[in-house]
Amino acid sequence: MSSDPIRLFKKWFDAAVRAGLPEPNAMTLATATRNGKPSARMVLLKGFDQRGFVFYTNYQSPKGRELDQNPRAALVLYWRPLERQIRITGRVTKVSAEASDKYFHSRELGSRFSASISKQSSEIASRAVLLKRLKKIEEKYPLGDPPRPIHWGGYRVHPNEIEFWQGAKFRLHDRLRYRLRRDGSWRVDRLSP
Repeated sequence: MSSDPIRLFKKWFDAAVRAGLPEPNAMTLATATRNGKPSARMVLLKGFDQRGFVFYTNYQSPKGRELDQNPRAALVLYWRPLERQIRITGRVTKVSAEASDKYFHSRELGSRFSASISKQSSEIASRAVLLKRLKKIEEKYPLGDPPRPIHWGGYRVHPNEIEFWQGAKFRLHDRLRYRLRRDGSWRVDRLSP
């Protein structure tokens, strides 16, 4: 049992990568409006360190609007073949423009074009609308160097609680809960299955 949940997270995440699981960085992101109406969807973990867990999205999407209203979130990573789950809760902030620019320019060109033209989750008349927007942006940036749109970037979930769940025989699962103390250290509790 590690005293540092980020070190343990890295150990488990690396094991999921080594196991060859498809998209081991896929995680459920749960948000809520200021009135408490919840919603959840899958996003991809794009980085983590002692400051928190980072993902990227459209700031004008429903999740972006919910995070503006209520900057708290929950994340869940679940690796069934390893019988492991990690739950994370915490406050959310945007990453720096520089970090968003760096990640945006590391993406495949098609993904950069998509982020630039999509008004994520808004209704459209047809797929042809998207294809028309795509053609326009390809013509505008023939060298494939679109700038990062201001409506797109990263968020960091700063954890205040992280729970590690390891499945076990007869459902006597192992559960460790880490809670952040005011002094920045972590309290570790073993939970009943």
